Amino acid sequence: MARPRKDVKFQHQVRSASNGRTRRLSQSMSEYSEPGSPTTKDEVTPSVSELPQTEYEKKKANFITRTVWTLVMIAFFFGSLSAGHLYIIIIVTAVQVISFKEVIAIANVPSRARSLRFTKSLNWYFLGTAMYFLYGESVIYYFKHVLMVDRLLLPLATHHRFISFMLYIIGFVFFVFSLQKGHYKFQFTQFAWTHMALFLIVGQAHFVINNIFEGFIWFILPVSMVITNDIWAYLCGITFGRTPLIQISPKKTWEGFLGAWFFTVLWGILITHFLAEYKYFICPVNDLGATIWSGLECRPNPVFLARNYSVPFLPAGLPIPRTFNIMPVQFHVIMLGTFASLIAPFGGFFASGLKRTFKIKDFGDSIPGHGGMTDRMDCQFIMGSIAFFYYSSFIAVYHTTVGGVIEAAITGLTYEEQMEVVKIMTKNLVNHDIISPKVLELLSAQLVRG
Repeated sequence: MARPRKDVKFQHQVRSASNGRTRRLSQSMSEYSEPGSPTTKDEVTPSVSELPQTEYEKKKANFITRTVWTLVMIAFFFGSLSAGHLYIIIIVTAVQVISFKEVIAIANVPSRARSLRFTKSLNWYFLGTAMYFLYGESVIYYFKHVLMVDRLLLPLATHHRFISFMLYIIGFVFFVFSLQKGHYKFQFTQFAWTHMALFLIVGQAHFVINNIFEGFIWFILPVSMVITNDIWAYLCGITFGRTPLIQISPKKTWEGFLGAWFFTVLWGILITHFLAEYKYFICPVNDLGATIWSGLECRPNPVFLARNYSVPFLPAGLPIPRTFNIMPVQFHVIMLGTFASLIAPFGGFFASGLKRTFKIKDFGDSIPGHGGMTDRMDCQFIMGSIAFFYYSSFIAVYHTTVGGVIEAAITGLTYEEQMEVVKIMTKNLVNHDIISPKVLELLSAQLVRG
């Protein structure tokens, strides 16, 4: 009879433990239920939205988000493009500021940055100084005819580089004064990291701004080539990619690399043929208020004027034309397409190596579905620089400009000599029946009274 009593006792203990677990479960469920509402079986059953997403659902949601934001960015870009050069410059400025913030953030240690209150302030101060210097260089170069005749802006334009240098020196001195014992390594790391970001982002964005001033085509062409190359590298890679290209980016293949080059050059030839038909795209900026509806006027660069080219060493009798009428810019497009395919991707490889160094997937989450701004612009910055230097070396036509003449006259001539220049220029315009002789008479009378 002892055994049954033990069994009864054991069963009683099991029931007590079970009842205890049930009571604790009921109490924990009641904590998550609204006061006064009964806890039912339906309330503890997770809804469909609370169920963990499958890998397919995650990829689908990310694809939808990525596509929507891509279309939004494309629409915003074309809207700004039609609104004028100033709006595109604002976009480029916003892109470089966001990219600078993302790059600075990955090497930042928040706890130390909080204890060193001037660390972040110095980062942004150096950014502002660099932008003042580089933007000022561009504005002075392209708008001398405006700045050199304005009493307020003339001193800023004349002494721009010295002012910029002194602004930097102020930041440098302030950095040295802010050094604190026990934080030297962190502070100098931040100082070097800031300058690297300024060089790689702000410095290269400066050349993108110059491309805009030289004509929209020199901005649109490099940007669209990088995008085209990225798309076709992916399509060609997943279609017939077999041979790995570079270790730092294992998914890149030689087949995708070369296939993207062909389609990038083809795209460049087609888009250039379209853009060259409109002066709004090929004229340098002489009016920041111009839009796609008002247009621009200029003397086109000779590379946009079609010429006849003969194909050498072509055997006679072949049903192939020996002469082609083509714009010289199309030959330059082949070179730019090659740079966009063979050199610009290394900006992406550099960014990939940087992210692997800090063990991060993206630079940020500025663009939903796309990651950070830097993730999308890593190739664009270097391509913008390549396009500017190639344009300056092989395409730009250097001749006397209105701004150049005015700068030389104002900075190199006395007031009496400047008046003499005005008189001679007026006489020249009168001789060509551009203005009335009365203007010359009035000017001569004013000079006599003076």
